Amino acid sequence: MSKIAELNETVELSINGQSYSFPVIVGTENEKGIDIDSLRAKTLYITLDSGFKNTGSCKSAITFLDGEEGILRYRGYSIEELAEKASFLEVAYLLYHGELPNSAQLEAFSRELEAEAALPAGVDKIIDSFPQDTHPMAMLSAVLSVLTGYYPESVNPNPDGKLAEKLYIQLLAKMPTLCAYIYRRGQGLPYLPPNPNFAYCENFLYMMYGEAGKPFRVNPTVVEALDKLLILHADHEQNCSTSTVRIVGSSQASVYSSVSAGVSALWGPLHGGANQQVIEMLEAIKADGGDTDKYIAKAKDKNDNFRLSGFGHRVYKNFDPRATIIKKACDDVLSAMGINDPVLTIAKGLEQAALNDTYFKDRKLYPNVDFYSGIIYRALGIPTEMFTVMFALGRLPGWVSQWKEMRDGGEPIGRPRQIYTGYTLRPFTDLNKR
Repeated sequence: MSKIAELNETVELSINGQSYSFPVIVGTENEKGIDIDSLRAKTLYITLDSGFKNTGSCKSAITFLDGEEGILRYRGYSIEELAEKASFLEVAYLLYHGELPNSAQLEAFSRELEAEAALPAGVDKIIDSFPQDTHPMAMLSAVLSVLTGYYPESVNPNPDGKLAEKLYIQLLAKMPTLCAYIYRRGQGLPYLPPNPNFAYCENFLYMMYGEAGKPFRVNPTVVEALDKLLILHADHEQNCSTSTVRIVGSSQASVYSSVSAGVSALWGPLHGGANQQVIEMLEAIKADGGDTDKYIAKAKDKNDNFRLSGFGHRVYKNFDPRATIIKKACDDVLSAMGINDPVLTIAKGLEQAALNDTYFKDRKLYPNVDFYSGIIYRALGIPTEMFTVMFALGRLPGWVSQWKEMRDGGEPIGRPRQIYTGYTLRPFTDLNKR
C-alpha cells in the first residue's frame, strides 16, 4: 500500500505582509490537503472550521469515501463487492488486520469469537438494575464501560498487538450478546446465552427471538440481509462517532471506554438515530391517513416545515452506494416474510415517488441506507428505540480498527483550539456590593 506523500506544491499564506509557506500532501486516492501542523507555531494564528467539515483530523488507511462520486471502499475493496462476496466476519477481520482472511484464518477467528461470546457473570444483573424505561443506547454505553471492571487489562495505556487483538475479539464477540440481552430486557423476556451451533448473525437472531429448549430456525434471506446491513455499517470514515472514538482513545483511554463514547455519539438523531426518524415519520403519515401524495406535496413545498427523513445524504451528493445494495435486501426480506404492514406500504409509496419524480431526482433526494435499514428492522419486529443499537453492532469493527490505527500511529491527544468570544478581563465585585 502506498503512503501519503508530500507534493512539490505549497500554499502561501500572507499575514500583515509576512508570507508563510505550507506543504500540500496527497493521499493514495489523490485527495489533496494543506498541512497546517506548524501554522500556530509559525504565525500564532489558528483556523476556524465549525464542525471540522474542511479539516482532516488524521491520516487513515481504513476507509475511502468519495461523496461526489458515490464511492465507499474498505481497505481498497468496494462496498459493492464486499456486500456481494464477503461475510460480516470477513469484513470485521479485514478492517482490523488490513487484509481479508484465508479460510484457516477465518475459521480460527470464528472459533475465538465463539469462545468469547458469553457475557461475564453478573452483567445480566447490571442490565436488570436499570430503570424500566431506560433507553437501550444508554444501557449499551454504560455496560460497555462497566466491562473494563471485568477485563482490567483493557485499561493498559499501551496494549501490545496481542492484547489489542484479544480486546477486539472480546468486544466483537460480546456485542451481539449484549445487544440481544438489552432487547430482551425491554421485552420482558428471559435472557438466552449464545448458542455455539449458530454462526454470528444467526446466533444473534437466536438470542433475540429464540426460546430456551425449542428448535430455532430463521429464514436465510433474513440472515443474509442482516449480514449485509452490518457490512454496510461497519465503517464510514471520520464521522461523528468514529471521530469520538479516536479522540477519546487519544487520551490513552481503554478501547471499552472509547467504544462506549462512540455509542453515545451515535445515539443522536443527526447520526445513528436517522433510521428511527424514518419509522417515526412513516407512523405519523399513517396516523394522518396514510396519504403519501399529500406528504410528497408537502416535501416539495418550500414554505412547509415537513422534511422527508431517510432521503438524500450530507456526504453522498449523487447517490448512497449502500442504499443500492440494501434496497434489494429490503425487497427480498419483505417478500420472504410476506409482511402486510400499512407503515411499510407507505414507505414503498414514498420510495417510488422519490425514485421517479423529477423534483427529487434533480435534487438528489434518493432513499438512503437509513431509509431501507429502518424498513428492514421494522419488518424484523425490532422496536424503533433499538435501531441505533443495531447500527452500533455493525459499526463496532470500524470503531476498534480506527482506535487501533490511532494508537499504533502514536497520534497525539486530541486538543482542538477555539476562538474566544466571551468577556475580556473585568474586575471581581463582591456579591454584597452588587
